[in-house]
Amino acid sequence: MTDNKTNLLNTLRRLHFVGIGGSGMCPMAEILHHKGYVITGSDINESDTLERIRSYGIPVSMGHAAENIGDAELVVYTAAAKQDNPELVAARAKGIPTLERSIVLGMLTDQFENAIAVSGTHGKTSTTGMLTQILIEAGKDPSAVIGGKLPFIGGNGRVGQSQNMVCEACEYVDTFLQLHPAVSLILNVDADHLDYFGTLENIVKSFRKFALQTGKRLIVNGDDPEAMQSVEGMTHAEILTFGRTPDSDYYVTELNEENTACEDFTIMFRGERLCRVNLHVPGEHNMMNALAAAAAAHSMGVDGAPIKAALEAFTGVHRRFEVLGKFEGVTVADDFAHHPTELSAVLSAAVRMGYGEVWAVFQPHTYSRTAMHLEEFAQALSIPHHVVMTEILAVRETNTYDIHTSDLAAKIPGSCWFGSFDEIADYVMANAKDNDLILTLGGGDIYKCANLIVKKYKER
Repeated sequence: MTDNKTNLLNTLRRLHFVGIGGSGMCPMAEILHHKGYVITGSDINESDTLERIRSYGIPVSMGHAAENIGDAELVVYTAAAKQDNPELVAARAKGIPTLERSIVLGMLTDQFENAIAVSGTHGKTSTTGMLTQILIEAGKDPSAVIGGKLPFIGGNGRVGQSQNMVCEACEYVDTFLQLHPAVSLILNVDADHLDYFGTLENIVKSFRKFALQTGKRLIVNGDDPEAMQSVEGMTHAEILTFGRTPDSDYYVTELNEENTACEDFTIMFRGERLCRVNLHVPGEHNMMNALAAAAAAHSMGVDGAPIKAALEAFTGVHRRFEVLGKFEGVTVADDFAHHPTELSAVLSAAVRMGYGEVWAVFQPHTYSRTAMHLEEFAQALSIPHHVVMTEILAVRETNTYDIHTSDLAAKIPGSCWFGSFDEIADYVMANAKDNDLILTLGGGDIYKCANLIVKKYKER
């Protein structure tokens, strides 16, 4: 971050947010508003988020128009905004600086002595939610910017009165290099976003740069070779590790071996018992997320009691194994998993949860990811009893890979795919039986299919 960018929040008071309802935008707008900045915003869709923003007295315009920027001194825009957006065009014409969200997040975290950034290829949102909940329980009064809605706080952001702040640090297009936190968690480093990074080696290099920008402490997955490689030889910050064995500073022991989906375990720190935790979110991946959050909190002086209380009260975040209801004996749930590692974790948990059969409804997300991980996707999707898929969601790409859902389906015996959410809903509802689970999965708009299934069940 350059000095002039760093200083902008120190010198300017009037900020306009283009796309203020976005999950990464609204919590920043809330925190800045409560810090005394004059905030305005615009968006194209009404939402609960906008109602919340307006309840603070922040004016929000519907639709994008040049006059919306008013007398703003800085215009902040979401990464989804196009450069020909009339508000950005107007700002440039008036000589008003425009900055992408991640840069402003970097400036905002610089205003907190104790900014904690949660990074990793998988698990950021859940871990950020868990850590936020622990710090609230422990009376640390954090501000927070979370990538999904946390039921405990009724949103995806929180305004605290302390110098503690928790935020997600996303590696895609090196976004997290805008941050200079006091403490960073590195949950895992996996091959993803290869359309940008090209190789796993480049991803490790990017995490290494991020780690070097962390001032005080690095909390790293000791079981993940690439995560450990990213901090190898570093002496500028304290390094603490978490993992499944006593080789790490923080580790789990006394796991409940019964075949249940939710984990029961004891958290240890260098041979000392911190607490026993009975998680209410499924999967071993969530046990590791909980361990990482506990390590970060404990390193800030939080003891075992609030860690236990918060983790046991944690019910998940929006679109992370979110149960939408039970209809005619069939449970409908939705999850954000869109990478083979995430799918394997979620589906392994799902088949252990005691349902009759698991119907996985998967929306492949980007041509590049589908093509580059085709075999791994096929392995992950062989875990559930049934697999139903959509066509590949292009997102920001054209199909230069000549990859199609049929290529993936050919590798998964018994799988099928359809062109519309309507057809998928009708198919799974015609075939799912009492005690089955219908689980929609993907990083795109597959949640709409889950909502459609719920709607059709209610109408039936």
